[in-house]
Amino acid sequence: MNKGMRTEKDSLGPFKVPADAYYGVQTARAAANFPVSGLRAHPSLVSAYAAIKKACALTNRELGVLDASLASPIIKACDELLEELKRGGAGPLSSQFIVDVYQAGAGTSFNMNANEVVANRALELLGKRKGDYAALHPNDHVNMSQSTNDTYPTATHAAALLQIRRLLPAMRDLERSFAAKGKEFARVIKSARTHLQDAVPITLGQEFSAYAAALGACSRELERRATLLHAVALGGTAAGTGVNAPPGFRAKAVAHLAKILGLPLVPAEDPRMALQSHLPLLAVSGALRDSALELIRIANDLRLMCSGPMTGFGEIVLPAVQPGSSIMPGKVNPSLLECLDMVCFQIVGRDAAIGLAAQAGQMDLNVMTPLTAYNLLDSIQLLINFLPKVDKSCVRGIKADVEKNADFFGKSLSLAALLNPRIGYAKAAEVFKEALARRITVRDVILEKRLLTEKQLDALFDPRAVTGFLDR
Repeated sequence: MNKGMRTEKDSLGPFKVPADAYYGVQTARAAANFPVSGLRAHPSLVSAYAAIKKACALTNRELGVLDASLASPIIKACDELLEELKRGGAGPLSSQFIVDVYQAGAGTSFNMNANEVVANRALELLGKRKGDYAALHPNDHVNMSQSTNDTYPTATHAAALLQIRRLLPAMRDLERSFAAKGKEFARVIKSARTHLQDAVPITLGQEFSAYAAALGACSRELERRATLLHAVALGGTAAGTGVNAPPGFRAKAVAHLAKILGLPLVPAEDPRMALQSHLPLLAVSGALRDSALELIRIANDLRLMCSGPMTGFGEIVLPAVQPGSSIMPGKVNPSLLECLDMVCFQIVGRDAAIGLAAQAGQMDLNVMTPLTAYNLLDSIQLLINFLPKVDKSCVRGIKADVEKNADFFGKSLSLAALLNPRIGYAKAAEVFKEALARRITVRDVILEKRLLTEKQLDALFDPRAVTGFLDR
């Protein structure tokens, strides 16, 4: 409960802060300046920042630039914050990150939010009042040897890696479910469709196996590009030169951070580039966009295949998860796939915003990192949340309509393509056109004209041969 206000002072002068708040004057100003969306930083970004502040306090203590009496409460405050976040957040410290995701460039407001929360909890541990910065200061002690300019991109890299670590298992589970359906439907014959027109025979299992292969390729590419995030800017301070950081700080701080988060982080080969360029984040966003586009493509194929049930393709049946219409009784829609499309559309749009943010870096700093961090981390979160639902409540429960698929196989006029080796392309085209004009099957035309015997046709149109069964 708010028990009044306290007054804190920064370089602009005094400012009122809630007396019980762990954040301080610069955070309060930012909250007043940026009432944009009501959205707050992703918990993984807060965790990464807490780990950075701990890593830097450990390093500054080891290098003798921060007294142990101040380093210890800072480290303990960071540990408390990390523990809160591990339990799901919403604790007394994690609830104090109030800066909107749309904020001042570079993330200065968020970095100061972290500095002030850690500083004020450390002050409590020292038996001091919140805001008693003469004893322990957010800038001078918590932010020692650091800048927003190196900590924010470092935190974004680390947070994205933590998120990707959670996403990849969900992507692989979905891949395995499609692969399992590929085996289950391995002998379900159907007509392929190219240009949305009837094409040569294929099996439903082959189509589902191809979806599994596409998702596998996506997860491998995301994992590959994520390695670009291992190199971090920490220790570069304001412009990548390491100004105000003691010798040896960069390597030690990154090593501590890697250990705290369990990530293979290393100092960026060129810390100037690490501040100027968002190329690693852009590459990861691109891999996420590519995955989203593949998911859209697959979802839309499934929506087409389940269309009907009487007047569409009707080749597969999706699990019913909810009534589909407020006016048409009994109607069931591909609701989860429609939602997946919308989620993925959002990810594609956010990638465009990340691209704009990446190219907007100027001179020695890209100040658009807060937008990149929010869009990238939340996009990953959408897939973390929803892919398991699509997997368990949709893909795993898909059934094949074997009779409908077989009927399309028999009716496909593109069976005429199988005649090419026996009667030639031109003659096969004539068969196709006559079958289409008379609305009969290719088989009927061939038998009528006695171009091949029934036995020859049976061998030529054998589903096991034309779909590769005999090669299995």
